[in-house]
Amino acid sequence: MISNRKETLLRLIVEDYIKSARPISSKSLCSIMKCSSATIRNEMSELEELGLLEKTHTSSGRVPSEKGYRYYVDHLMEPKKLNGEDMLKLQTVFHNKNLVLSDVITKSMEIISELTNYTAVVLGKSSKENKISKLEVVPLNEQQLIAIVVTDKGYVEHKNMYLEEHVSLNDIKQTVDLINKLLVGTPIDEVSAALEFEIKPIISKYVKQHEALYNAFYNAFADFKNDQNFKMAGAKNILMQPEFDNTNKIREIINKFHDKSLINNIKEEDNGINVYIGSENDLDDDLTVIKTKYSIDGEEGTIALIGPKRMEYERVVSLLNYIKENCK
Repeated sequence: MISNRKETLLRLIVEDYIKSARPISSKSLCSIMKCSSATIRNEMSELEELGLLEKTHTSSGRVPSEKGYRYYVDHLMEPKKLNGEDMLKLQTVFHNKNLVLSDVITKSMEIISELTNYTAVVLGKSSKENKISKLEVVPLNEQQLIAIVVTDKGYVEHKNMYLEEHVSLNDIKQTVDLINKLLVGTPIDEVSAALEFEIKPIISKYVKQHEALYNAFYNAFADFKNDQNFKMAGAKNILMQPEFDNTNKIREIINKFHDKSLINNIKEEDNGINVYIGSENDLDDDLTVIKTKYSIDGEEGTIALIGPKRMEYERVVSLLNYIKENCK
């Protein structure tokens, strides 16, 4: 722990930097803390020695380090009540009787993404824990299809399918009809086996290129059962953050947002609202991930907000807590 004066100084520096993205001037700090500039400089120097502040590359000013943000979150942050505007926008979603609860979560996170200019993620259970409800196929060309799989939990997944050779549209339609007739209600992780032992013997009798058709569906469902249901809102909000003005860095982060394995790692097992700053998360050292677990009708998942290390920690924690509490 550090002295009360150092804590006050660190809190002021962190909160001002969160708002402005610029180092606060010593003059401003002197005015707020009612002490000399020499005292401020000495205290800031000591905070830097402790690793809580660091100098920027573009100026002589000091800004919070990753360790400084961590100290702020652990010891200085005070989650606040939602302001009227934030609460009103979220209440319109929770009071909408036409929405199922899973849609309430998604819509709420979309609103939070808009309010904060951060990226929101909703991560549900893995698809293998769902059952197939309906299958549709949209042909793109002679050898490429899109399979649209609807589960009993209301999740909709699109899968690209590639045929090893040309198969007629009529054969594709008959196979889809057969799957809908025989496999509805089958758990996703059992569909591949069902395709082999129930569907393949039937289509082999009337589809000349049945191996190509079987392989395409088998591969699509094999991928599907390993996926987690996730939705993302505001992926491009990262472009609005002043610290990300490097094109290569922006491209790197956007690519990570499209990496399902990385996004799946966001899954949270803890019931609390947890903050992972910089190197503490698996996504990117320049980002902060704030996330928590939610439960709706026995279905558990993760909600998360992703932004720069210079996040509005107090506000984000309050927003996530509001959603978490209203899901019960």
